[in-house]
Amino acid sequence: MTPRFAGKVAVVTGAGAGIGRAVALRLAAEGASVAVLDLAADAAADTVAAITETGAHARPVVVDVASPDQVRDGLADVVSAFGGIDVLVNNAGVVRYGTVPEMSVEDWHLVVGTNLTGTFLTCKYAIPAMRARGGGAIVNTASAQAFASQPLVAAYAASKGAVVAMTRSLAVDHAADGIRVNCVCPGSVETPMLRYGAELLGEGDAGATMHDWGRQHPIGRLIQPSDVAGLVAFLASDDAATITGAPYLVDGGLLARLGV
Repeated sequence: MTPRFAGKVAVVTGAGAGIGRAVALRLAAEGASVAVLDLAADAAADTVAAITETGAHARPVVVDVASPDQVRDGLADVVSAFGGIDVLVNNAGVVRYGTVPEMSVEDWHLVVGTNLTGTFLTCKYAIPAMRARGGGAIVNTASAQAFASQPLVAAYAASKGAVVAMTRSLAVDHAADGIRVNCVCPGSVETPMLRYGAELLGEGDAGATMHDWGRQHPIGRLIQPSDVAGLVAFLASDDAATITGAPYLVDGGLLARLGV
């Protein structure tokens, strides 16, 4: 069978590690040429190397997704190099912990700027390129915390809830352009971001803390980046041709257990 993304160009933000890296590898394995966007040049280069070793095509693009100029120029580079954009996966994200009174304004802007404004900016500059190709698919990374929150994540939960709402609006606005827009809402995924939280909030060994968090999910384990990548690939593919404007949980049953 022809790979689902043969001849397609995919842009993945935050693709240097974690979910973004898994998504970039999955789309490349299914035939896409992948633009690997990340703030860290070394991380972007590592993902590109992993892709090109398989014979697929990839290009590193070092971008701060909260910067309008960097996003505009980075996506222009992708269009110039690959000829267009068919798939956009907005995955770049950060978390900072604290109650609202405790959180610095700088940390608030960092979280909202990366998670929400970054999604706005990449869509702003990618959608015209998608229109020129006759349509495409956007998959945003939200979170189970858009629906049920843990302590100390007001900025993160707010940004991810807004991503869910933006996903719906984008889907309505651009259905006539042939552009579908969905989002995935993971639970606790075994990523560097989760380890950062475990080191900051846990008591003792971060690995043990992460294992305990995984056991809170009905499936009894942490979600793997590849688990999320499989859902992203489906939503970005023609197999999901009639699906748009929807949030998809990939949370190991967490919200079902919470009754949300």
